[in-house]
Amino acid sequence: MADTDEQVQVRDEVRGGSPDDEQAERLRRLGAWRRAERALARPQADRTLGEQLADLAEHAASVADPDQPADIYGDGVVAQLETRIAGLLGMEAAAFFPTGTMAQQVALRCWAGRTGNPTVALHPLAHPEVHERGALGVVSGLHTVHPTSAPRLPTAEEIRDFVEPFGTLMLELPLRDAGFVLPEWEELEAVVAAARERDAVVHMDGARLWECAPRFGRGLPEIAALADSVYVSFYKTLGGLSGAALAGPESLIEEARTWRHRYGGQLFQQFPAALAALIGLERELPKLASYVAQAKVVAGALAEGFMESAVPWFRVHPEPPHTHQFQVWLPYPEDVLTEAGVRQAEETGVALFRRWHPAAAGPPGMSYTEVTVAEAGLEWTKRDVREAVGEFVRRLA
Repeated sequence: MADTDEQVQVRDEVRGGSPDDEQAERLRRLGAWRRAERALARPQADRTLGEQLADLAEHAASVADPDQPADIYGDGVVAQLETRIAGLLGMEAAAFFPTGTMAQQVALRCWAGRTGNPTVALHPLAHPEVHERGALGVVSGLHTVHPTSAPRLPTAEEIRDFVEPFGTLMLELPLRDAGFVLPEWEELEAVVAAARERDAVVHMDGARLWECAPRFGRGLPEIAALADSVYVSFYKTLGGLSGAALAGPESLIEEARTWRHRYGGQLFQQFPAALAALIGLERELPKLASYVAQAKVVAGALAEGFMESAVPWFRVHPEPPHTHQFQVWLPYPEDVLTEAGVRQAEETGVALFRRWHPAAAGPPGMSYTEVTVAEAGLEWTKRDVREAVGEFVRRLA
Protein backbone atom coordinates (compact mmCIF):
# COMPACT_ATOMS: atom_id res chain seq x y z
CA MET A 1 0.00 0.00 0.00
CA ALA A 2 1.44 3.36 -1.02
CA ASP A 3 1.00 5.80 1.88
CA THR A 4 0.35 9.44 1.14
CA ASP A 5 2.60 12.08 2.67
CA GLU A 6 -0.22 12.91 5.09
CA GLN A 7 -0.49 9.27 6.21
CA VAL A 8 3.27 9.13 6.76
CA GLN A 9 3.07 12.20 8.98
CA VAL A 10 0.29 10.70 11.11
CA ARG A 11 2.23 7.44 11.40
CA ASP A 12 5.35 9.27 12.54
CA GLU A 13 3.36 11.12 15.19
CA VAL A 14 2.07 7.81 16.54
CA ARG A 15 5.59 6.41 16.62
CA GLY A 16 6.91 9.45 18.41
CA GLY A 17 8.70 10.99 15.42
CA SER A 18 8.75 14.70 14.73
CA PRO A 19 5.89 15.91 12.54
CA ASP A 20 7.83 19.13 11.98
CA ASP A 21 10.76 17.19 10.52
CA GLU A 22 8.46 15.16 8.33
CA GLN A 23 6.64 18.26 7.12
CA ALA A 24 9.94 19.92 6.29
CA GLU A 25 11.04 16.87 4.31
CA ARG A 26 7.70 16.70 2.53
CA LEU A 27 8.01 20.35 1.52
CA ARG A 28 11.56 19.70 0.33
CA ARG A 29 10.35 16.84 -1.89
CA LEU A 30 7.47 18.87 -3.29
CA GLY A 31 9.79 21.79 -3.95
CA ALA A 32 12.28 19.61 -5.80
CA TRP A 33 9.60 18.03 -7.97
CA ARG A 34 7.92 21.36 -8.68
CA ARG A 35 11.16 23.12 -9.65
CA ALA A 36 12.41 20.27 -11.84
CA GLU A 37 12.63 21.33 -15.47
CA ARG A 38 11.69 17.86 -16.68
CA ALA A 39 9.29 15.25 -15.29
CA LEU A 40 7.21 12.40 -16.62
CA ALA A 41 4.05 13.91 -15.14
CA ARG A 42 2.99 17.05 -13.29
CA PRO A 43 0.37 16.02 -10.70
CA GLN A 44 -2.30 18.57 -9.89
CA ALA A 45 -1.53 18.23 -6.19
CA ASP A 46 1.98 19.64 -6.75
CA ARG A 47 0.52 23.01 -7.74
CA THR A 48 0.07 25.75 -5.19
CA LEU A 49 -3.33 26.92 -4.01
CA GLY A 50 -2.99 30.07 -6.09
CA GLU A 51 -2.01 28.13 -9.21
CA GLN A 52 -4.97 25.80 -8.90
CA LEU A 53 -7.41 28.65 -8.32
CA ALA A 54 -6.03 30.58 -11.29
CA ASP A 55 -6.26 27.54 -13.57
CA LEU A 56 -9.86 26.90 -12.54
CA ALA A 57 -10.81 30.53 -13.13
CA GLU A 58 -9.04 30.62 -16.50
CA HIS A 59 -10.73 27.53 -17.94
CA ALA A 60 -14.13 27.45 -16.22
CA ALA A 61 -15.84 29.44 -18.98
CA SER A 62 -14.75 26.85 -21.56
CA VAL A 63 -16.97 24.19 -19.97
CA ALA A 64 -19.80 26.09 -18.28
CA ASP A 65 -21.63 29.40 -18.42
CA PRO A 66 -20.08 31.51 -15.64
CA ASP A 67 -23.24 33.63 -15.45
CA GLN A 68 -25.48 30.72 -14.48
CA PRO A 69 -26.41 30.37 -10.80
CA ALA A 70 -24.02 28.37 -8.66
CA ASP A 71 -25.10 24.82 -7.86
CA ILE A 72 -27.18 24.09 -4.79
CA TYR A 73 -27.43 20.50 -3.56
CA GLY A 74 -26.48 19.01 -6.90
CA ASP A 75 -28.14 21.09 -9.57
CA GLY A 76 -26.49 23.46 -12.06
CA VAL A 77 -22.98 22.51 -13.13
CA VAL A 78 -23.07 19.34 -11.01
CA ALA A 79 -26.11 18.08 -12.89
CA GLN A 80 -24.38 19.08 -16.13
CA LEU A 81 -21.41 16.90 -15.19
CA GLU A 82 -23.68 13.98 -14.31
CA THR A 83 -25.35 14.16 -17.72
CA ARG A 84 -21.95 14.29 -19.41
CA ILE A 85 -20.72 11.19 -17.57
CA ALA A 86 -23.84 9.18 -18.32
CA GLY A 87 -23.40 10.01 -22.00
CA LEU A 88 -19.68 9.21 -22.07
CA LEU A 89 -20.25 5.80 -20.48
CA GLY A 90 -23.45 5.00 -22.35
CA MET A 91 -25.39 4.62 -19.09
CA GLU A 92 -28.93 5.75 -18.30
CA ALA A 93 -27.91 8.05 -15.46
CA ALA A 94 -25.05 9.14 -13.23
CA ALA A 95 -24.70 10.73 -9.79
CA PHE A 96 -21.85 12.89 -8.53
CA PHE A 97 -20.20 11.88 -5.24
CA PRO A 98 -17.63 13.77 -3.17
CA THR A 99 -15.44 10.64 -2.94
CA GLY A 100 -15.02 7.37 -4.76
CA THR A 101 -15.09 5.51 -1.46
CA MET A 102 -18.61 6.74 -0.85
CA ALA A 103 -19.72 6.07 -4.43
CA GLN A 104 -18.66 2.43 -4.26
CA GLN A 105 -20.02 1.92 -0.74
CA VAL A 106 -23.39 3.11 -1.97
CA ALA A 107 -23.31 1.07 -5.18
CA LEU A 108 -22.40 -2.16 -3.44
CA ARG A 109 -24.93 -1.56 -0.66
CA CYS A 110 -27.69 -0.95 -3.22
CA TRP A 111 -26.82 -4.12 -5.12
CA ALA A 112 -26.77 -6.13 -1.90
CA GLY A 113 -30.32 -5.03 -1.18
CA ARG A 114 -31.46 -5.83 -4.69
CA THR A 115 -29.81 -9.26 -4.92
CA GLY A 116 -30.53 -10.23 -1.32
CA ASN A 117 -26.87 -11.20 -0.90
CA PRO A 118 -24.47 -8.92 1.03
CA THR A 119 -21.36 -10.78 -0.19
CA VAL A 120 -19.07 -8.97 -2.64
CA ALA A 121 -16.45 -10.90 -4.59
CA LEU A 122 -13.38 -8.78 -5.28
CA HIS A 123 -9.61 -8.96 -5.36
CA PRO A 124 -7.71 -8.72 -2.02
CA LEU A 125 -5.66 -5.90 -3.60
CA ALA A 126 -8.77 -3.96 -4.63
CA HIS A 127 -9.10 -0.44 -3.24
CA PRO A 128 -11.82 -1.22 -0.64
CA GLU A 129 -9.70 -4.01 0.85
CA VAL A 130 -6.39 -2.10 0.98
CA HIS A 131 -7.17 1.59 1.31
CA GLU A 132 -10.53 2.00 3.08
CA ARG A 133 -9.98 0.53 6.58
CA GLY A 134 -12.60 -2.17 6.26
CA ALA A 135 -15.37 0.30 5.41
CA LEU A 136 -17.47 -2.15 3.40
CA GLY A 137 -18.01 -4.29 6.47
CA VAL A 138 -17.89 -1.66 9.21
CA VAL A 139 -20.10 0.94 7.55
CA SER A 140 -22.27 -0.99 5.13
CA GLY A 141 -22.45 -4.45 6.68
CA LEU A 142 -21.10 -6.15 3.56
CA HIS A 143 -19.01 -9.30 3.45
CA THR A 144 -16.12 -9.72 1.01
CA VAL A 145 -14.62 -12.85 -0.54
CA HIS A 146 -11.63 -13.32 -2.84
CA PRO A 147 -11.89 -15.66 -5.84
CA THR A 148 -8.12 -15.32 -6.37
CA SER A 149 -5.05 -13.91 -4.64
CA ALA A 150 -2.89 -13.92 -7.79
CA PRO A 151 -1.70 -10.40 -8.75
CA ARG A 152 -4.29 -10.08 -11.52
CA LEU A 153 -8.04 -10.04 -11.89
CA PRO A 154 -9.80 -13.41 -11.45
CA THR A 155 -10.29 -15.69 -14.42
CA ALA A 156 -13.65 -16.94 -15.65
CA GLU A 157 -12.83 -20.38 -14.30
CA GLU A 158 -12.03 -18.97 -10.85
CA ILE A 159 -15.33 -17.09 -10.81
CA ARG A 160 -17.31 -20.08 -12.05
CA ASP A 161 -15.73 -22.55 -9.59
CA PHE A 162 -15.57 -20.32 -6.51
CA VAL A 163 -17.16 -22.20 -3.62
CA GLU A 164 -18.87 -19.29 -1.83
CA PRO A 165 -22.01 -17.60 -3.17
CA PHE A 166 -21.85 -13.86 -3.83
CA GLY A 167 -24.32 -11.29 -5.05
CA THR A 168 -21.92 -8.82 -6.66
CA LEU A 169 -18.62 -9.17 -8.48
CA MET A 170 -16.49 -6.02 -8.25
CA LEU A 171 -13.77 -5.60 -10.88
CA GLU A 172 -11.12 -2.90 -10.45
CA LEU A 173 -9.90 -1.77 -13.87
CA PRO A 174 -6.95 -1.47 -13.85
CA LEU A 175 -5.94 -3.28 -10.65
CA ARG A 176 -3.70 -0.57 -9.26
CA ASP A 177 -1.87 -2.35 -6.44
CA ALA A 178 -0.95 -5.27 -8.68
CA GLY A 179 0.77 -2.86 -11.07
CA PHE A 180 -2.14 -1.21 -12.91
CA VAL A 181 -2.80 -4.50 -14.69
CA LEU A 182 -5.66 -5.32 -17.06
CA PRO A 183 -6.88 -8.57 -18.59
CA GLU A 184 -7.31 -9.08 -22.31
CA TRP A 185 -10.71 -8.02 -23.61
CA GLU A 186 -11.85 -11.58 -24.27
CA GLU A 187 -10.79 -12.56 -20.74
CA LEU A 188 -12.82 -9.72 -19.29
CA GLU A 189 -15.88 -10.73 -21.29
CA ALA A 190 -15.51 -14.31 -20.05
CA VAL A 191 -15.23 -13.19 -16.41
CA VAL A 192 -18.41 -11.13 -16.70
CA ALA A 193 -20.22 -14.04 -18.37
CA ALA A 194 -19.15 -16.37 -15.55
CA ALA A 195 -20.56 -13.95 -12.98
CA ARG A 196 -23.84 -13.77 -14.90
CA GLU A 197 -24.04 -17.57 -14.85
CA ARG A 198 -24.04 -17.30 -11.06
CA ASP A 199 -26.83 -14.68 -11.16
CA ALA A 200 -24.42 -12.07 -9.78
CA VAL A 201 -24.37 -8.43 -10.80
CA VAL A 202 -21.12 -6.80 -11.91
CA HIS A 203 -19.85 -3.50 -10.53
CA MET A 204 -16.83 -1.89 -12.15
CA ASP A 205 -14.34 0.08 -10.06
CA GLY A 206 -13.31 2.33 -12.92
CA ALA A 207 -11.42 4.97 -10.95
CA ARG A 208 -8.89 4.79 -13.78
CA LEU A 209 -11.26 3.47 -16.45
CA TRP A 210 -10.42 6.40 -18.73
CA GLU A 211 -7.03 4.97 -19.72
CA CYS A 212 -8.22 1.38 -20.27
CA ALA A 213 -9.60 1.94 -23.77
CA PRO A 214 -6.27 1.67 -25.67
CA ARG A 215 -5.48 -1.82 -24.34
CA PHE A 216 -9.00 -3.10 -24.90
CA GLY A 217 -9.36 -1.47 -28.29
CA ARG A 218 -12.89 -0.50 -27.29
CA GLY A 219 -14.64 2.76 -26.51
CA LEU A 220 -15.79 3.69 -23.02
CA PRO A 221 -19.48 2.81 -23.65
CA GLU A 222 -18.59 -0.71 -24.79
CA ILE A 223 -16.35 -1.25 -21.79
CA ALA A 224 -18.92 0.11 -19.34
CA ALA A 225 -21.67 -1.98 -20.96
CA LEU A 226 -20.12 -5.11 -19.48
CA ALA A 227 -21.09 -3.95 -16.00
CA ASP A 228 -24.35 -3.16 -14.23
CA SER A 229 -22.78 -0.09 -12.62
CA VAL A 230 -19.53 1.83 -12.99
CA TYR A 231 -17.67 4.24 -10.73
CA VAL A 232 -15.19 6.74 -12.20
CA SER A 233 -12.85 9.20 -10.51
CA PHE A 234 -12.17 12.77 -11.58
CA TYR A 235 -8.79 13.45 -9.96
CA LYS A 236 -6.71 10.29 -10.47
CA THR A 237 -6.33 10.65 -14.24
CA LEU A 238 -8.22 13.75 -15.29
CA GLY A 239 -6.45 16.15 -12.93
CA GLY A 240 -9.62 17.26 -11.15
CA LEU A 241 -9.76 18.58 -7.62
CA SER A 242 -11.82 15.74 -6.16
CA GLY A 243 -15.01 13.82 -6.68
CA ALA A 244 -16.37 10.79 -8.48
CA ALA A 245 -19.45 9.58 -10.29
CA LEU A 246 -21.54 6.44 -10.13
CA ALA A 247 -23.28 5.48 -13.38
CA GLY A 248 -25.88 2.82 -14.07
CA PRO A 249 -29.60 2.23 -14.55
CA GLU A 250 -31.88 5.14 -13.67
CA SER A 251 -33.55 3.24 -10.81
CA LEU A 252 -30.19 2.36 -9.24
CA ILE A 253 -28.93 5.94 -9.47
CA GLU A 254 -32.09 7.28 -7.86
CA GLU A 255 -31.62 4.88 -4.99
CA ALA A 256 -27.94 5.84 -4.82
CA ARG A 257 -28.88 9.50 -4.46
CA THR A 258 -30.91 8.61 -1.37
CA TRP A 259 -28.00 6.72 0.17
CA ARG A 260 -25.61 9.52 -0.82
CA HIS A 261 -27.69 11.85 1.35
CA ARG A 262 -27.72 9.34 4.22
CA TYR A 263 -23.94 8.91 4.00
CA GLY A 264 -23.41 12.68 4.24
CA GLY A 265 -22.56 13.25 0.61
CA GLN A 266 -25.33 15.75 -0.23
CA LEU A 267 -23.05 18.79 -0.14
CA PHE A 268 -24.46 22.30 -0.41
CA GLN A 269 -22.11 23.40 -3.21
CA GLN A 270 -19.56 21.46 -5.26
CA PHE A 271 -19.00 23.65 -8.30
CA PRO A 272 -15.17 23.82 -7.99
CA ALA A 273 -14.88 20.02 -8.15
CA ALA A 274 -17.50 19.75 -10.90
CA LEU A 275 -15.85 22.45 -13.02
CA ALA A 276 -12.42 20.86 -12.59
CA ALA A 277 -13.87 17.51 -13.65
CA LEU A 278 -15.42 19.00 -16.78
CA ILE A 279 -12.13 20.73 -17.61
CA GLY A 280 -10.28 17.44 -17.15
CA LEU A 281 -12.67 15.67 -19.49
CA GLU A 282 -11.97 18.30 -22.16
CA ARG A 283 -8.24 18.64 -21.56
CA GLU A 284 -6.96 15.21 -20.53
CA LEU A 285 -9.34 12.59 -21.89
CA PRO A 286 -8.40 13.13 -25.57
CA LYS A 287 -4.67 12.75 -24.73
CA LEU A 288 -4.79 9.49 -22.79
CA ALA A 289 -4.05 7.25 -25.77
CA SER A 290 -0.81 9.20 -26.36
CA TYR A 291 0.09 8.85 -22.67
CA VAL A 292 -0.43 5.08 -22.82
CA ALA A 293 1.71 4.79 -25.95
CA GLN A 294 4.49 6.90 -24.43
CA ALA A 295 4.40 4.85 -21.21
CA LYS A 296 5.47 1.83 -23.26
CA VAL A 297 8.44 3.80 -24.61
CA VAL A 298 9.42 5.02 -21.14
CA ALA A 299 9.07 1.57 -19.55
CA GLY A 300 11.24 -0.04 -22.21
CA ALA A 301 13.91 2.65 -21.86
CA LEU A 302 13.87 2.32 -18.07
CA ALA A 303 14.55 -1.40 -18.41
CA GLU A 304 17.40 -0.70 -20.83
CA GLY A 305 18.85 1.91 -18.50
CA PHE A 306 18.79 -0.40 -15.49
CA MET A 307 20.33 -3.23 -17.50
CA GLU A 308 23.23 -0.91 -18.36
CA SER A 309 23.59 0.25 -14.74
CA ALA A 310 25.16 -1.17 -11.62
CA VAL A 311 21.93 -2.17 -9.88
CA PRO A 312 21.94 -5.88 -8.96
CA TRP A 313 18.29 -6.43 -9.85
CA PHE A 314 15.27 -4.51 -11.10
CA ARG A 315 11.80 -5.05 -12.46
CA VAL A 316 9.51 -2.91 -14.56
CA HIS A 317 5.97 -4.23 -14.14
CA PRO A 318 4.05 -4.84 -16.26
CA GLU A 319 6.26 -4.59 -19.33
CA PRO A 320 4.90 -3.23 -21.52
CA PRO A 321 2.50 -1.23 -19.32
CA HIS A 322 -1.22 -1.80 -19.73
CA THR A 323 -2.07 1.88 -19.10
CA HIS A 324 -0.03 5.07 -18.67
CA GLN A 325 0.99 3.91 -15.18
CA PHE A 326 3.21 1.06 -14.03
CA GLN A 327 5.57 -0.02 -11.24
CA VAL A 328 9.34 -0.13 -10.91
CA TRP A 329 10.96 -2.41 -8.31
CA LEU A 330 14.51 -2.16 -6.91
CA PRO A 331 16.37 -3.95 -4.05
CA TYR A 332 17.04 -0.88 -1.88
CA PRO A 333 15.29 0.67 1.14
CA GLU A 334 12.55 3.08 0.21
CA ASP A 335 14.15 6.06 1.97
CA VAL A 336 17.40 5.57 0.04
CA LEU A 337 15.54 5.47 -3.27
CA THR A 338 13.32 8.45 -2.47
CA GLU A 339 16.35 10.50 -1.40
CA ALA A 340 18.21 9.61 -4.61
CA GLY A 341 15.24 10.79 -6.67
CA VAL A 342 14.93 14.06 -4.74
CA ARG A 343 18.65 14.76 -5.06
CA GLN A 344 18.49 14.06 -8.78
CA ALA A 345 15.67 16.59 -9.15
CA GLU A 346 17.52 19.16 -7.04
CA GLU A 347 20.90 18.72 -8.72
CA THR A 348 19.99 18.03 -12.36
CA GLY A 349 16.49 19.46 -12.76
CA VAL A 350 15.16 16.05 -13.84
CA ALA A 351 12.47 14.33 -11.73
CA LEU A 352 12.47 10.70 -12.84
CA PHE A 353 10.90 9.02 -9.80
CA ARG A 354 8.82 10.31 -6.90
CA ARG A 355 8.06 8.49 -3.61
CA TRP A 356 9.21 4.90 -3.13
CA HIS A 357 7.45 2.44 -0.81
CA PRO A 358 8.44 -0.80 0.93
CA ALA A 359 7.18 -3.92 -0.77
CA ALA A 360 4.27 -5.56 1.04
CA ALA A 361 5.66 -9.02 0.33
CA GLY A 362 8.95 -10.64 -0.60
CA PRO A 363 12.41 -10.37 0.99
CA PRO A 364 13.28 -7.36 3.16
CA GLY A 365 14.81 -4.38 1.40
CA MET A 366 12.62 -4.49 -1.69
CA SER A 367 10.88 -1.26 -2.67
CA TYR A 368 8.70 -0.06 -5.50
CA THR A 369 7.44 3.16 -7.00
CA GLU A 370 4.56 4.01 -9.30
CA VAL A 371 5.44 5.75 -12.55
CA THR A 372 2.89 7.92 -14.34
CA VAL A 373 3.45 9.21 -17.86
CA ALA A 374 1.34 12.24 -18.78
CA GLU A 375 1.72 15.32 -20.98
CA ALA A 376 5.05 16.36 -19.47
CA GLY A 377 6.47 12.96 -20.39
CA LEU A 378 5.56 13.06 -24.07
CA GLU A 379 8.76 14.92 -24.95
CA TRP A 380 11.07 12.32 -23.40
CA THR A 381 13.10 10.16 -25.79
CA LYS A 382 14.51 6.74 -24.96
CA ARG A 383 17.91 8.34 -24.62
CA ASP A 384 16.54 10.90 -22.17
CA VAL A 385 15.14 8.11 -20.01
CA ARG A 386 18.32 6.02 -20.10
CA GLU A 387 20.45 9.03 -19.16
CA ALA A 388 18.07 9.87 -16.31
CA VAL A 389 18.34 6.28 -15.03
CA GLY A 390 22.13 6.61 -15.01
CA GLU A 391 21.95 9.83 -12.97
CA PHE A 392 19.51 8.24 -10.55
CA VAL A 393 21.63 5.12 -9.99
CA ARG A 394 24.76 7.22 -9.38
CA ARG A 395 22.97 8.79 -6.43
CA LEU A 396 22.25 5.43 -4.82
CA ALA A 397 25.89 5.00 -3.74
